[in-house]
Amino acid sequence: MVKKEHQMVCQKISRISPYIRFVGVIGNKGDLLAYYRRPNLNPMLNEREAKNQFSNIAINTGLDAAFDKDLGKVEFVWEERKKVQTISFAVNMDRVWISLDRKVIRTEILRIIDECLPIVKHYS
Repeated sequence: MVKKEHQMVCQKISRISPYIRFVGVIGNKGDLLAYYRRPNLNPMLNEREAKNQFSNIAINTGLDAAFDKDLGKVEFVWEERKKVQTISFAVNMDRVWISLDRKVIRTEILRIIDECLPIVKHYS
């Protein structure tokens, strides 16, 4: 994917739901390639913590690849945390990482996932 496509992915996904806080495309080395942040929203992570989070995503992506032959490629990962929910999708060697408001009901999360899958598959 080229930079313009990274930004298009962020924009398309950001329009799916008003509960989306952040959408970022994370490179395989943990670099933030493009992002969208909901306006008037304070980030939950400072810059250093965000870089660490993105590096963690890149490392886990590499570790997950070891099981692709036997289990198949990871399509998405959904985490529920105390303060936020996250979803990540594989796009070639990159990851699309989305954070959502914590109080979103599960049916809305599933709707968001269902609408994200064709977008990320288009760019994979």
